[in-house]
Amino acid sequence: PMTMVLVQNKVRAAAARGALAAPTKALSPLTLPPLRTPAGGPHRRGGLAAARQWPDHQLQLQRRQISAGRGRALFGGEKGGVGKSVVARLLAQPLAQQLGQSVIVDNKGGASGSIGAAAVAAAPADGYTFAVVFDTHGVNPSLIQSLPFDSKKDLAPIVLVGTAPMVLATHAGSEFKSFADAVAAAKTKKGVSYGTIGSGSLGHLAMALLGKSSGLDFQHIPYKGGGPLMNDAVAGHVPLSIGSVFLLKPHIDSKRLRPLAVTTSKRSPDLPDVPTMAESGFAGFDAPAWWAVLAPAKTPPDILKRMNEELNKVLRLPEVAKRLDAQGIRVVGGSADSARTFIEQQMDIWGKVVKDNNIKAD
Repeated sequence: PMTMVLVQNKVRAAAARGALAAPTKALSPLTLPPLRTPAGGPHRRGGLAAARQWPDHQLQLQRRQISAGRGRALFGGEKGGVGKSVVARLLAQPLAQQLGQSVIVDNKGGASGSIGAAAVAAAPADGYTFAVVFDTHGVNPSLIQSLPFDSKKDLAPIVLVGTAPMVLATHAGSEFKSFADAVAAAKTKKGVSYGTIGSGSLGHLAMALLGKSSGLDFQHIPYKGGGPLMNDAVAGHVPLSIGSVFLLKPHIDSKRLRPLAVTTSKRSPDLPDVPTMAESGFAGFDAPAWWAVLAPAKTPPDILKRMNEELNKVLRLPEVAKRLDAQGIRVVGGSADSARTFIEQQMDIWGKVVKDNNIKAD
């Protein structure tokens, strides 16, 4: 039987240096019933003919990275929160069952996902290569000086999988009992420092936006990932820390961290008593983490439409929604146009923050 392949990449929160890495070894395909090959065997013709037969062989779902093999799909992870590998695996099994093709999740590293995105952008636009991206995709165009592709022109959004808040917290023994206390400290000459998973991460950009727009002195301390950040946060070595709910919540539940505010426009269901920054005096503030599925820009429109439909079916499955919710992700779904609008807005917002604050990658 033919197979559809999903590949997952490891993602770094800051842009990495160096050339594109070689693809890593694919994981074993999931075991699913074989699908009968259409008469005449697999085809790679474009347009409506291809769309009617799609998919007739392996499919590549790459999380911002792609290998050159036939029919693979790439997904990836993030060093301070929910791995794209987690999201990829949640989508892979039901997608495979719906399309009648097996899906493989393979892991690739690098450069805040830009290596994977470059590979997807350069892949054949035949409907057999896709990418899953994280919010770093909205930052990389402004943070990485020499991307080998145009994020808006070379990749076509298919669906916005979901969003999740970041949470600002302090250690249990801190003098900051509320977000207002932290803001008051940031108004003083001394200011207040905060830690993130790395320079150029969403947490870094969110706090830079908050400080720049409000005249607050928040001083950034970049860590090399979520583990080192949490070690210092719970020990009280850094006054504030900001990261995904998935990263911080275990320490909040154990009372070692005190949550002060979340970065999304609505409160997190996982932390219903924690106010948003918007309702705490910073109207309109919204800085969500997000996940989306993309394809090479010239992929036939009929195939993009079909993939959007299939992924929306997956996202409507109660078990998928439940498992994403367990990772702190609120399912969004919807049209390709709405995904494109959201992603391009993110690029514009964070591009301005990077420029205004002269933010550089690690």
